[in-house]
Amino acid sequence: MNRKIGILYITPWLIGFLILTLLPFLRAFYISFTDYNMISNMNFIGIQNYVNLFKDKQFLNAIFVTLKYTFITVPLQLAFALFVAFILNFKLKGINFFRTAFYIPSLLGANVAIAVLWRFIFEPNGLINQLLAFFNLEPISWFSTPNGAMTVIVLLKVWQFGSSMLIFLAALQEIPKELYEAAEIDGSTKVKTFFNITIPLITPTIFFNLIMQLINAFQEFNGPFLVTGKGPLNSTYLIAMYIYDNSFKYFKMGYASAASWILFVLILIFTMILFGTQKKWVYYSDGGEK
Repeated sequence: MNRKIGILYITPWLIGFLILTLLPFLRAFYISFTDYNMISNMNFIGIQNYVNLFKDKQFLNAIFVTLKYTFITVPLQLAFALFVAFILNFKLKGINFFRTAFYIPSLLGANVAIAVLWRFIFEPNGLINQLLAFFNLEPISWFSTPNGAMTVIVLLKVWQFGSSMLIFLAALQEIPKELYEAAEIDGSTKVKTFFNITIPLITPTIFFNLIMQLINAFQEFNGPFLVTGKGPLNSTYLIAMYIYDNSFKYFKMGYASAASWILFVLILIFTMILFGTQKKWVYYSDGGEK
């Protein structure tokens, strides 16, 4: 009886998963082997789309840019989220307000209005350059150089650290206070305590946040698309934007589906690599992996 009730409860999710996730997923895989363009009948062309993709310099550049974006944003975002979570773990006056305030960017980060505001902030006469001028520093043409454009979208992603911060905060609050007291009695400094007690005990949380943020960064679209577009010399042209252009600008659905599957394989490879390395650095207090 309980099993039937349980199945009944998860039925809406199962239906949604099958119709909105699994079927489109498999459909895209089939379409990736065709020349489907949403206008004429699709024809099966085998692996030609995949062959053409790896001959496409723009696609290879999109892979490089996506890898660069991911390997910069993920470590910075996690480091900043952990730093803020560590500060917010102290019992300070009005701490709940600050916890809420720091979480808000994660809710607003993908908003179109925020992206437009972010672009305005980094315009030649925007807030950032006005601050630089106040300190008698030369203004920076953020959107005119590849490094400047990449910096803008990296900062936007790092600014959306709230969800990782909350997860880190929950993990920090679960660390037994007795361990800190014992370390203090032994004469351990704050820095040593942080790296020898705090970090090892929250490595499962670091691992979880690392996986989630890695997957999100590989699929990033809204911020770069709205703030910098392709950027100078395609410096911010991510794979997700490449897939979007081929799908809805050029109507090359088969080609775009092949690109999306390559993106899926890339995410899968890096996720598997991280899972393979967790035995060397992730500590589970229940006696699991270390």
